[in-house]
Amino acid sequence: MAPLGELSEGFSDSGSEDSSLSDSELQEAFAKGALKPGLNVVLEARPKKPNDVEGLKQCLAEFRQQLAWVERLDVTLGQVTNVVESVSQNTTDKDAVDPENDFQREMSFYRQAQAAVLEALPRLQKLKVPTRRPDDYFAEMAKSDQQMQKIRQKLKSKQEAMEKSEKAKQLRAMRKYGKKVQIEILQRRQKEKKNMLNAVKKYQKGLSDKLDFLDEETSSKGNKKGGANQRTKKGPNAKRRYKNQKFGFGGKKKGSKWNTKDSFNDVSSFKSKVAHNKGPGKGGKKALNKRPGKRARQKMKSRAR
Repeated sequence: MAPLGELSEGFSDSGSEDSSLSDSELQEAFAKGALKPGLNVVLEARPKKPNDVEGLKQCLAEFRQQLAWVERLDVTLGQVTNVVESVSQNTTDKDAVDPENDFQREMSFYRQAQAAVLEALPRLQKLKVPTRRPDDYFAEMAKSDQQMQKIRQKLKSKQEAMEKSEKAKQLRAMRKYGKKVQIEILQRRQKEKKNMLNAVKKYQKGLSDKLDFLDEETSSKGNKKGGANQRTKKGPNAKRRYKNQKFGFGGKKKGSKWNTKDSFNDVSSFKSKVAHNKGPGKGGKKALNKRPGKRARQKMKSRAR
């Protein structure tokens, strides 16, 4: 018998595992009737778990079956560092692979499996065991055609959704680029307009005597209208020329009395005397009206009275 104080001290020193089992031990002792009134409890030695190596080997020998290697297909190799080397020359340096490095660890697994395959294939070929699937091999699918059709449709819908999202991204990018180009064009126009206004102000104030900005403006307008001028200079189309050839061309009707550049510059038929009414037999001015005015007529009437 030992007091509970010593029991608690022993449990606190033993660690978390003993402290977690103290309640169950007390309950078992209470169920057995080992606890009696007071602050004492009976301590019993815990059974030790033996490591029976011989017994384990005996059990292994009992259920082990002496089968051929073709039935077992087990390959055991040491640590492989390079698959190119022969399997018999594999090194077993444990420091070559860092277990904390995920990449090296996965690569070691891959090389180990590859070396095992390289060793097992020649043994299977010696035993004349086929290692490749024949061309006419038929195996029943684990999943039905309906389920595979659903999976195919789902994958297709995912692919279409991805394509739509890519197209939407491209459209947004093109819109952004179009807006950027439009903003650049507007800014360039504003800048040109500002420069032209500044040049006009300088010319008006007498600070500059150059009119280059006018030439630039006319040249830009001419470039814009160049395509239209080229189209108008080509003349009538083939259909119009065919109709003119078939039915004749009666001459120009509209605007026949308009002046042209040649008629405007031709002054050979101009006569100044005729133009200013100074020709022979014509007075310089029209005859004046000889009837007196109203006041004059009233005065004449008053004098006659």
